[in-house]
Amino acid sequence: MPLTAEDVYPTINQEMAFARHASRRSAVHSTGGMVSCTQPLAAEAGQRILNMGGNAADAAVAVAAGLNMTEPSQTGIGGDMFCLYWDAKEKKVHALNGSGRSAKDSTLEQVRKELELTPDQKGKIPLSSALAVTVPGAAAGWCDVVERFGSGKVSMEDILTPAIELGEKGFPVSQLSAALWQAGDQQLRDASPNFREMLRKDPKAENFVRAPRAGEIMQNPTLAKTFRTLAAEGKKGFYSGRIGKAIIDVLKLTGGSLEMEDLEDHVQRGIQETEPISLAFTGQNISTKRVGERDGSSSGYTVELWEHPPNGQGIVALMALGILEELEKNRLIRTFSPTDHNAADYLHAVIEALRISFSDANWWVTDPDHSPVKPAEMISRSYLAERAKLFDKTKAQPFSHGQPGQSPAQNHSDTVYFCVTDKEGNGMSFINSNYSGFGTGIIPEGCGFTLQNRGANFELGPEDHPNIYKGGKRPYHTIIPGMLTHGEGDKRELHSVYGVMGGFMQPQGHVQVLMNMEVFGMNPQEALDAPRVCIGAGMPSVGEVMDMTVYLEEGIDDEVVRALEQLGHKVQVLHGFQRSMFGRGQIIRRHVDDLTGQVVYSAGSDPRGDGCAMPAT
Repeated sequence: MPLTAEDVYPTINQEMAFARHASRRSAVHSTGGMVSCTQPLAAEAGQRILNMGGNAADAAVAVAAGLNMTEPSQTGIGGDMFCLYWDAKEKKVHALNGSGRSAKDSTLEQVRKELELTPDQKGKIPLSSALAVTVPGAAAGWCDVVERFGSGKVSMEDILTPAIELGEKGFPVSQLSAALWQAGDQQLRDASPNFREMLRKDPKAENFVRAPRAGEIMQNPTLAKTFRTLAAEGKKGFYSGRIGKAIIDVLKLTGGSLEMEDLEDHVQRGIQETEPISLAFTGQNISTKRVGERDGSSSGYTVELWEHPPNGQGIVALMALGILEELEKNRLIRTFSPTDHNAADYLHAVIEALRISFSDANWWVTDPDHSPVKPAEMISRSYLAERAKLFDKTKAQPFSHGQPGQSPAQNHSDTVYFCVTDKEGNGMSFINSNYSGFGTGIIPEGCGFTLQNRGANFELGPEDHPNIYKGGKRPYHTIIPGMLTHGEGDKRELHSVYGVMGGFMQPQGHVQVLMNMEVFGMNPQEALDAPRVCIGAGMPSVGEVMDMTVYLEEGIDDEVVRALEQLGHKVQVLHGFQRSMFGRGQIIRRHVDDLTGQVVYSAGSDPRGDGCAMPAT
C-alpha cells in the first residue's frame, strides 16, 4: 500500500517542533530579476510572468493571486493590499493604498447596539462578526497596480493564468499552509453555508469535506472562476457583477452591513495613490561603513527607510528608527559592533523605542481622511527627540501617547508579504491580507474566497479616539510593505525591497531586519534567519495597564534573557511552532558588481515559512 501525505507529513500542532534546525540556506543571486515569497508555487507564478516579459508590478499581482490560491488562511482577494513600487527610470518610490472602507450608511451607534455594548463599554467588533467586513480592496488594487505600473507586455489574463491553473488542476499543499488550514477548519464551517468551497473532498469526513493535509492535492475551481471574471471584466466584474452580488447576499445572511453601493463606491473612488513617508538613518556609523560603494552618494553612505503612510502602521518603524538614532546621538546607547547582535542593551533599546512608537501610532493612526495629525509631525526630528527623552537605559517602562496609544492589539500573523524585482531595475514591495486567519471565514457563494475582518481594528470608544468607527471610513491597518534606498535625489538608488508580515510584528521586523543588514553586517538570508524579538505591541491589555510582555525567539542567549528580566521586562521565550509570532519576511537586495557594473539581486526568504527566493532569467 503506498504512503499517503498524512504518513509523510503528520498534522502539526502547537507542541510539535517547527523548523527544528537553524536555517542553512544561502542567499539567492540573480541578474535577471527575483521573486521572494512564502510559497514556491506562487513564486513560480511570478517568475513565469517575469520570463514572459512582464515587469515587477505584473509579476507581483501573479504572486498575490498564487498566494490566495495556495495560502488562503493568510491572504486573498477578499482582503486588502498595500504596495510600494520603485520606478527605476524615475528613481522614485510610489505608494498605493488598496484598503476598503466600512459601510457608508452605518454608524457607531448601530454597531454598538448590534454588539449589545453598554454606554460605559469601549468594546471591539469581534473578529468573527460580519460587522468586521469592510469593502475588500485587493481586487481593485491588483487591477490598478497593473494599469499604473505594469509593463503593458502581458495581459491580466496572462497574469492570473498561473493561479487559475493551480485552482483548476489542483496543487500540493505545503506544510505550514496545511497546519493553518487545519486550524481554521471549524471557523470556515461555522462562518457561512459555503464552507465546502474551501475544504477538500473526503467521504469519511464531517459533511464530506476537511482541510487539506501537507502534500495532498487541493483544488479551488470557484476561486479560479473568480480570477477568470476579474481577468475578463476588470474591477466592475468583481464589485458590480456576480461576485459583488454574492458578497452582499452572504453578508445579509450573516448580519453584515455592506451594500452594493459600498462596493460600487470603491470602484468609483479608485485606488488611492499616496505619498510614501521615509526617514534617512545615519546612526551606528552607517555613513562611514560603505564609502566608495556604488550608492550614488558623494558624502558617504546613507540608508532611507520608506513606508506606506497611515492608515498603515509603517510609521512605527520610522519612529523607532529615529528614536534609536536620537538615543545614540545623546550617548544613551552605544554604537554597536557586529558582535553585539541581540545583546541585552541593544534589545532593550529596540524594545523601548518600539513601545514609545506604538503608544503614539495606536492612538493617532487611522484613515488619513479622518486624521487630526499629519505623518510628517510624528516623524519630525524635533518630535522624535522629545519622545526619546522618555527612554531609561536602566529599566523597562510603559508609555502613553504623545501630542503631535492606547488600544488593544493582537499579534496576528495572517498576512502575506512578498517582493519582486525585474531586469529593468524596478522593485515591488507588496502585502495582501485577510487580517486574522481566514478573516471572518465568510465565503460568498461560488467565489472560493473568504471576506476579511479588518473592521475589527476600529475603536468603539472613547468617541474622541481618531480611529473610532464611522461609516465610510478605513480602519487602522497592520499591513505594511517596506523599501530601502540609498543616495539622494537623482542619484537615489534602490537598496532593498523587503518586509516582515505578522500583524503588529511587522514594523518591529522592519527595524530588526534593517539593523541586521546595516549594523550587524548580515546578508539578506542571515538577516531573516536571526532570532527576533516581539513586544506585546505596547498596548494596554486591561484598561490602561500596558502589556509589558517581551517575546524572545529561541536562539537568543540565556544570559540576555536574564539581563532583560533584571531590567524589568516580562520575558517569554517561544520555541517550535510558537515562533510564528515573529512573522515571515522576504528580502531582495540590490548591488552593483564592481568589475562589470552589472546589477545583482541577492534575496532571502524566511525559514519560518514555506517559501523561497526564485530568480528570473
